[in-house]
Amino acid sequence: MTDPGKAAEAFGRLYEIVARLRAPDGCPWDREQTPKTMRGGIIEEAYELVEAIDEGDSAHVREELGDVFLLAAMVAYMHEESGQFSVADSLGAVCEKLIRRHPHVFGDAEAGSSEAVLVQWQEIKEKVEGRRKKDSLLDEVSRALPPLERAYRIQKKAAKAGFDWGEIGQIWDKAREELEEAEEACRQAATGGSRDALEDELGDFLFCAVNLARFLEVDPAVALHRTVEKFSRRFRHVEKRMAESGKPLEASHMKLMDSYWDEAKEIEGDGR
Repeated sequence: MTDPGKAAEAFGRLYEIVARLRAPDGCPWDREQTPKTMRGGIIEEAYELVEAIDEGDSAHVREELGDVFLLAAMVAYMHEESGQFSVADSLGAVCEKLIRRHPHVFGDAEAGSSEAVLVQWQEIKEKVEGRRKKDSLLDEVSRALPPLERAYRIQKKAAKAGFDWGEIGQIWDKAREELEEAEEACRQAATGGSRDALEDELGDFLFCAVNLARFLEVDPAVALHRTVEKFSRRFRHVEKRMAESGKPLEASHMKLMDSYWDEAKEIEGDGR
């Protein structure tokens, strides 16, 4: 099934299409875009690709990968247009980096485990590529990540250095403590207290929830995604049943909506 020639041809065709879209007589919308205007789309398409992978739907994965390839090609071509670097430069650079950082594959080095590969990777970055060692382990986690993912990765970095909880019970205790503090901050905010304090305490509680997930070897982003999907399914059921009953979605019908919510849970065989 592997066919480098066919893949190269497809990449070439994508390049030609992007160039045509950006041409003076191309698509007005595509011509108006800049790398900055593409940022939101890149994030959205990346999440849609992750969703397709989670679904295990290969046809959906293929489609979403195409969208990601398109956006990457579009941003690279924009830089080519401005003379900063070419699409070929970008592809060539990542090829050279992959070869350079895998001497156990493309050279004579040895790395018999994933851990050894990661150590070698870091050494090459610092000693061969001359990249300055980070001032902190946490600097290796991008600030551009969404907060949930950034919290998870920062915690993993700290834990890898030995800065971690001893056992799960300690985190549950901390979660209860943070919840109590958030509740107290909420009460104070309701009577004129600091909203910043409320935000801080809620943030601490969420950070602790991420710690729980990480310690239990659960990716919090995946867990939250599952819950969002579950909520969406059930709420759509509520919408459908309310429409069938001729009742509008509003707070005065909360009791009825709640009954339909329970109905949705029963349909899914979930009493929670």
